[in-house]
Amino acid sequence: MREPINICNTVIKAGTQQTLELPVPSLYTHTALELPVHVIHGKQPGPVLFLSGAIHGDEINGVEIIRRVLNIKTLSKLKGTLIAIPVVNIYGFINQTRYLPDRRDLNRSFPGSEKGSLAGRMANLFLNEIVSKCTHGIDLHTAAIHRENLPHIRAYLDDEDTEKMARAFTSPVILNTPIIDGSLRKAAEKTGAAVIVYEAGEALRFDEVSIRAGVRGIISVMRSLNMLPALKNKRKHIQPVVARSSTWVRAPQSGILRVQKTLGSRIEKNQSLGFVSDPFGKTEENILSPVDGIIIGRTNIPLVNEGEALFHIAQFKSSENAADKVEKFQQNYDPATDINSPEEPPIL
Repeated sequence: MREPINICNTVIKAGTQQTLELPVPSLYTHTALELPVHVIHGKQPGPVLFLSGAIHGDEINGVEIIRRVLNIKTLSKLKGTLIAIPVVNIYGFINQTRYLPDRRDLNRSFPGSEKGSLAGRMANLFLNEIVSKCTHGIDLHTAAIHRENLPHIRAYLDDEDTEKMARAFTSPVILNTPIIDGSLRKAAEKTGAAVIVYEAGEALRFDEVSIRAGVRGIISVMRSLNMLPALKNKRKHIQPVVARSSTWVRAPQSGILRVQKTLGSRIEKNQSLGFVSDPFGKTEENILSPVDGIIIGRTNIPLVNEGEALFHIAQFKSSENAADKVEKFQQNYDPATDINSPEEPPIL
């Protein structure tokens, strides 16, 4: 029998599961607040994996992804430990905002401090009580408000364990990104945990394709880590393509944006992405792509200021091959055509 795991002075025995409440600073109304954490501590040894959602409080796709993962029957055969935190930034989640009440970004506040700012204290609690006890992690995100991301993985591929997880997730695109100071990934790196980030969808919106892909990606990673039994009849997955760089295309002037290319579109250098004009159409700027690639992120609001980020383009050795995989991915996870539909009805 495995040793029990201790989180916030609560002992969870092997072969059991439990929902904990980590105490966090109360609201200024004197209302107590707690951070819910669900732990499944398997009987057999294996990796310790955390799933985190809503580190940015308005990024809610991850909350639904984790809910669905926790309801999968296969978890009864879990080897190792799964620690699920669907809502990390509980303050931002309540207020439907990206930030904490002190206007700080929790994902730029790690490792934090026990006596620091509210963001620093939250980061310190999450790092010490959760991340430091894990060998692997999957952090679930969406684009910021009024923006949308194509489902993709962000990871530092020079690390072997991280690359294995990124490829196992089976998203169509992997973006090889450096680890930013103050981020959860940076703090996890120092504890020795391999962490990938799943980016998909828009803030404050559920997106069924992104959610389905997220659930299956997590299960696929858990199978690759031998936390769950392998499938008898292995489904043929799309092999992801790796983008070694990406660039943002910004508004050349303030005005009203008319988009010509959708998320996931393949584009060529100097191809038109859209137009920005004043309300009268007297001045108009054609927005040209500076590179070949695939659009993995874009703004959803047509009112733009000069210099504002409009399109996020990932660059590949073969953008044609990448576009083909993106198209197959979208077909595979479309609720109307998905032959492996979940037991519960899709969110439309």
